Amino acid sequence: MAKEHHFAAHVVWTGAGGASTTSYDAYDRTFRVEIEGKPPLTGSSDPSFRGDPSKHNPEDLLVASLSACHLLSYLALCARAGIEVVSYEDQASGRMAIKDGKMRFTEVTLAPKVTIGAGDVDKATQLHEAAHGLCFIANSVNFPVLNMPTVERA
Repeated sequence: MAKEHHFAAHVVWTGAGGASTTSYDAYDRTFRVEIEGKPPLTGSSDPSFRGDPSKHNPEDLLVASLSACHLLSYLALCARAGIEVVSYEDQASGRMAIKDGKMRFTEVTLAPKVTIGAGDVDKATQLHEAAHGLCFIANSVNFPVLNMPTVERA
C-alpha cells in the first residue's frame, strides 16, 4: 500500500465583518489560514484583484511553496552527497496569463543562489535537477517550473 500524507487547513473569510458581497467592488478580501499548532496567516487577494497589498495572496504563496519545496529537497540531497551548503537564497517568480480561456500560472522560475563550503561545485549544480524531480509541489502543478541555479564556493 502506498504511503499517504494528509494536510489540513482551516480558512476563514475575516472580511465578512465589513461589506458583504453585494458588489464586486465593496467587499473585503481578507482571510485567515489556521493550521493546527502553527501561527495563523493573514491573506488577501492580489491588489490587481482588489486585495490588500500588505497581506499574503494565494499566488505569492504558491510561488513561495515551490521555492521552499525545492530548497528542502536540495538541502537533503546535498547533505546525503557530502556537499556542505553554507548559504541558499532564491529569487523565485511566477507568471500568470490567460491560457485556454482561463487565468492561470503559465510558469514559475526558481533562481537559487547557493554557496558551498565543501564538496564539488558541478555535483552541487547537478543536484538541482534531482531536487526538482523530488519536489512534491512541483510534481503537483500543471505548468513548467524552471530552475536557473548558480552554485559557488565560499
